[in-house]
Amino acid sequence: MRTKWCRAFPGLAEQVVQARNFVAAMIAEGGPVEDAVLVVSELATNAVRHSRSGSADGWFLVIVGFGDGLVRIEVVDQGGERVPHLCNVTSHEEGGRGLLLIASCAKDWGVKNWPDGRSVWAELAWEGA
Repeated sequence: MRTKWCRAFPGLAEQVVQARNFVAAMIAEGGPVEDAVLVVSELATNAVRHSRSGSADGWFLVIVGFGDGLVRIEVVDQGGERVPHLCNVTSHEEGGRGLLLIASCAKDWGVKNWPDGRSVWAELAWEGA
């Protein structure tokens, strides 16, 4: 990625809206705004719900990268016991399908573990690229 922008957010559920607004403003016209907003919404929500980022004084970081006809959305959280994974689509459990949505609209996605957390990312094709 040639250009990257990032912003840290408090690990609060109401900050997911702010993360969506940040990503939408970074991509603006001509880019995959709807898919990017979906991706950051799912990843930020997962960070707050399923990692230490949702604990008191927790935080998550959103990184938006641009390059080679792609936009990369990455959310860094403070880690936790649950590992992000694709759920069984035939499961009757409520929720748990966010990564399936991301996988369906992204060119690629993945998880990277860090000593004090992890990042989950998705790359989207830039329209017209």
